[in-house]
Amino acid sequence: MKKPRVLVLRTAGTNCDLETASAFKMAGGDPELLHVRDLLKGKAKLFDFGIVAIPGGFSYGDDVGAGRIFANEIRGQLRELKGFIRSGRPVIGICNGFQVLVKAGILPQTPSGEQVASLTFNDSARFEARWVRLRINLQSGSLFVKGLPEMIELPVAHGEGKFVVKSPKVLEMLKKTRSILMQYVNEEGKFAGYPHNPNGSLFNIAAVTNPEGNCLGLMPHPERYVTRWHHPNWTRQTFCKEGVGLELFRNAVNHALN
Repeated sequence: MKKPRVLVLRTAGTNCDLETASAFKMAGGDPELLHVRDLLKGKAKLFDFGIVAIPGGFSYGDDVGAGRIFANEIRGQLRELKGFIRSGRPVIGICNGFQVLVKAGILPQTPSGEQVASLTFNDSARFEARWVRLRINLQSGSLFVKGLPEMIELPVAHGEGKFVVKSPKVLEMLKKTRSILMQYVNEEGKFAGYPHNPNGSLFNIAAVTNPEGNCLGLMPHPERYVTRWHHPNWTRQTFCKEGVGLELFRNAVNHALN
């Protein structure tokens, strides 16, 4: 069976591309690391791939805001990404990649393509790098969380992860379309403030999708939990055969195969 090609889109400052490519390879995909300039120069075509991933890091040094310059490139010169998403193919933006999708006006999805949300500085005014607990909205229907449990753990590592929206109407739209995929929770699965919510995100939002569920943006790093040994408590979690993050990538690969 032919493996689906996975485009891991990188640029200056991207630093989680190898881990993301490795996760997709473990999940059965055929990943290829490609600089955005190669796409813009026509050295490769977006629709030659079955999946697109925008990995974490600090694209262009987050010089004018996290993900802003990369987002402007996509909005102005890589407009076919929206058509790629409309085709139903999986797209995932992790951490800085989530910031890129939001600031490009791709997530949350609106008819006009207007940017209606942002990811800004953590309330703690510090870089937060640790494990968090997440509750998945299993009613969302997103292809990425098929077969996952309602409660999972993933690591975060960001300084600008606070999800905010332009108006209360945007939050209501996200709720109505079941586009809120993951939320930060405490050990009991309930909403809680810092440190359980590491950045102060509105409504404890950690991940959002488009209404169709094939485009995902999330602040936690699933590529950093693809083996059981990645978890700091792995010696006691004898029931885990692999990291839960791997399942997100496997779901994308399986969807691309169908």
